[in-house]
Amino acid sequence: MPFTLATWNINSVRLREEIVLRLLREQAPDVLCLQECKSPVEKIPTEGFRALGYGHMIARGQKGYNGVAILSKMPIEDLGDRDFAGLGHARHVAGRLENGVTVHNFYVPAGGDEADRTRNEKFGQKLDYLTDMRDWFHAEPPQKAILVGDLNIAPREDDVWDHKKLLKVVSHTPVEVEHLADTQAAGGWIDITRQDIPDGPLFSWWSYRAREWDIANKGRRLDHVWATGDIASAAHSSRILRDARGWEKPSDHAPVFATFDL
Repeated sequence: MPFTLATWNINSVRLREEIVLRLLREQAPDVLCLQECKSPVEKIPTEGFRALGYGHMIARGQKGYNGVAILSKMPIEDLGDRDFAGLGHARHVAGRLENGVTVHNFYVPAGGDEADRTRNEKFGQKLDYLTDMRDWFHAEPPQKAILVGDLNIAPREDDVWDHKKLLKVVSHTPVEVEHLADTQAAGGWIDITRQDIPDGPLFSWWSYRAREWDIANKGRRLDHVWATGDIASAAHSSRILRDARGWEKPSDHAPVFATFDL
């Protein structure tokens, strides 16, 4: 039975409730994973989501920052979360759908502004977070699983608007790309978006600082959908809903979709 999954860094689910509802009405994914919810779980505005058929939610929240949630039309079992790098942040939650698929929703730390852990603690936390993810996947190899979220790294040259100009910019530095590749390899994860759309520039984030973001198109692909090798061939129809970046009071991220025939 096919199901469609979307991932979206919403940059405050309470502030942007209306565009979440718009996405659910117009696109109707079976599962929507949100990051940077910036809300305690009990204050996430679930009433409108339930009215549209999303009666199931698992989430981890914090006041004012971080936070991840999985909204689902289908029952989903809460499989818990892990505190990678010991940060005490709400950055991961996992659930199992009735078809046996485990969904991991991640919000990897952004890493601050300077790509040097000796001068920027946040950059070190980001690398440590990815290392912990890698080690977990080595120790407990995932099966029949999908990993989504804002991983805050654009790994490929065509995942950024200018590879050479961004080589020293956090989110596209070689050390980050290497850490992400090691994490991906440890779990045998397949990049579903690039499996479906193998060539050409592809972005999911555009800075608020660019007034004419659409025209300038200085984007990065920071949001990802991965799947384990045992189900990757069942994935198709990947896309990024670029138009959502231009909705009223938008997130600076656009939703990323994939469908799985399972």
